[in-house]
Amino acid sequence: MLAAGQRVFGENRVQEAQARWRVRRELCMDLQLRLIGPLQTNKAAAALELFAAIDTLDRPKLAAALADAAARAGRCPDILVQVNTGEEPQKAGVSPAEADAFIASVRSPYALPIRGLMCIPSVGEEPAMHFALLAKIAARNGLQQLSMGMSEDFETAIRFGATHVRVGSALFGARSAVAKT
Repeated sequence: MLAAGQRVFGENRVQEAQARWRVRRELCMDLQLRLIGPLQTNKAAAALELFAAIDTLDRPKLAAALADAAARAGRCPDILVQVNTGEEPQKAGVSPAEADAFIASVRSPYALPIRGLMCIPSVGEEPAMHFALLAKIAARNGLQQLSMGMSEDFETAIRFGATHVRVGSALFGARSAVAKT
């Protein structure tokens, strides 16, 4: 994909990204990595060093860890807040009802560069209603970036204003099971 000119890639895990991109980043200076998977607070500093954007901010403790790491590093990647539009207990993300307050609470006192929102629609539901909800929350909060839509529904996401889509399985095939670290 690099040879074809692709320069923006999403990664699910910090340690996998470190292994995959360490050498490639040195060879390709305009490479941009986005963390699209969950982030543990103990990996905030490592994520900050590697990623141009973190799309999965979902709790105050993580906001504090990112702000602390950013202060030490003197830089911070773009941040997207993950919204659990389906309010599914097994998924990360703030609830839609709490999104406005959460966004305000991480803008100040942490001064994190919140650029947009991310969601993963509920399986088996029409994704359009999730994308419309996310776009409405973003508009209320003056946010421009919307990371929504995956290989099977990215066209719908684009119709609702997606600025980022996750199409890895369409390009690379299904992800094989990997042990979490």
